[in-house]
Amino acid sequence: MTVDKTAIRNAATVIVLRDRFTAPSILMGQRGAKAAFMPNKFVFPGGAVDLEDASIPLAAPLPQLCYDRLAEQAEADLQQALAVAAIRELWEETGMVLGQPGEWDGDAPADWASFAALGYKPSADALQFVFRAVTPPGRPRRFDARFFLVDAQAIHGDLDDFSRASDELSHLQWVKLDEVRNFDLPFITEVVLAEITARVTDPNPPSSVPFFLNNDEASLFQRLRGYPMPEVD
Repeated sequence: MTVDKTAIRNAATVIVLRDRFTAPSILMGQRGAKAAFMPNKFVFPGGAVDLEDASIPLAAPLPQLCYDRLAEQAEADLQQALAVAAIRELWEETGMVLGQPGEWDGDAPADWASFAALGYKPSADALQFVFRAVTPPGRPRRFDARFFLVDAQAIHGDLDDFSRASDELSHLQWVKLDEVRNFDLPFITEVVLAEITARVTDPNPPSSVPFFLNNDEASLFQRLRGYPMPEVD
């Protein structure tokens, strides 16, 4: 199946926050100079949702509040695929394991074989949905990206070991939150960082999730609150 790269694709991005109460830092890497999307920029790990993501079992689901907010202004039943994509991209781009010890039923898919070989199944209970943004028109790639915050304490293994990372991001490093704006960042990353900085010492989910929607008519800044839908008699 050919993927239409001009269409808006669902995507998941992971912000790993370390030492949030003492000397907060976040995990970032640099995109390649020849990348079609945001070349040379320092970004969080993340990428597009794959068709297979919806069928990957989770050892633990997303928190209910995040699950509900992800459903707002979105296609149906996308939540699990987004969570799986976040965990997969974090693994592929950094070698970081967000999961629980466990055996897979049967052989793990190719994208998950090395993850499963370590004895883990992906787990989404530590993910916190904190931001959503749609790439503006006119870009070579457009994404409807959901940003997930996760505390580094939920990661298994050595936080300074990137030996299992792919080569998609270079210069992987923990960047002090008060120094991150010295790096070459995409505009939307700076917006997300402002949100994270404002609530770095608060481990609770935000009261609402910012949604930066760019379309052909305007750029809109909305809020996703995840209110339950009213029951219909």
